[in-house]
Amino acid sequence: MRFGIDLGGTKIEIIALGSDGHPLLRRRVATPQGDYEGTVMAVAGLVEAAERELGQRGSVGIGIPGAESRLTGLIKNANSTWLIGQPLRRDIETALQRQVRIENDANCFALSEATDGAAAGAEVVFGVILGTGVGGGIVVRGQTLIGANAIAGEWGHNPMPGEHHQPECYCGRKGCIELYLSGPGMANEHRRLTMTDFAPEDIVARAAAGDADCEATLVRYEQRLARALALVINILDPDVIVLGGGLSNLDRLYDSVPRLWDAHVFSDHVATRLAKNRHGDSSGVRGAAWL
Repeated sequence: MRFGIDLGGTKIEIIALGSDGHPLLRRRVATPQGDYEGTVMAVAGLVEAAERELGQRGSVGIGIPGAESRLTGLIKNANSTWLIGQPLRRDIETALQRQVRIENDANCFALSEATDGAAAGAEVVFGVILGTGVGGGIVVRGQTLIGANAIAGEWGHNPMPGEHHQPECYCGRKGCIELYLSGPGMANEHRRLTMTDFAPEDIVARAAAGDADCEATLVRYEQRLARALALVINILDPDVIVLGGGLSNLDRLYDSVPRLWDAHVFSDHVATRLAKNRHGDSSGVRGAAWL
């Protein structure tokens, strides 16, 4: 039996998968925000409660919004900032008395979709999270690609090509892709250009109802997503790019973005397929179990 845990900024979710990948149990609790020790105990408590309920012991994989440093073993690059600089894997292994595997949550998403999701059977998969933040994960022949610095797929903190307005990012850089393609990024750009304050889901709904400003925001979003993904195609040349996160539910992306990225890809033909995730909100936690 495999346990997967999605350690998010607002909730911690656990799933138990049988040997055939069938879910046996799924539970979630609120994340103790800002409380590192509380977070460790919440993760351990979910595993222990699930094992009591199912009557068996399982392996544990955890997806986190960051990465484990190859140099120190401590967490880095986490937007759940209370995890940064902490020996998370060691502390959870101590609490559970077993080996634990930890990967970036976007890697877990990509692994889930490459294993039995929208990109099953593809040789090279790039998984994209378009949500509160923007992340990316790479799977090659069924294995997550971590990289020498444990940052493979960290696409959201490269500069967005073709933009003159470059706002400051929490990472210390300017003009990051995340600032334009995340949900808050879409809302911020709409506010900056129209002086109106709408959440991303409201922008989508108003565009569908004929609001010209909201439609213009979505068109800019599609153009930016196409340019940003063209960079990935030019470097990685994946068979499939799978979108996840809240903005992956914007169905028009799957028609418009492949049409738009052709102009930016260094090829006479683009065979890369853009796909919507199959497992939805479950994909990250399922990928953690597959670790």
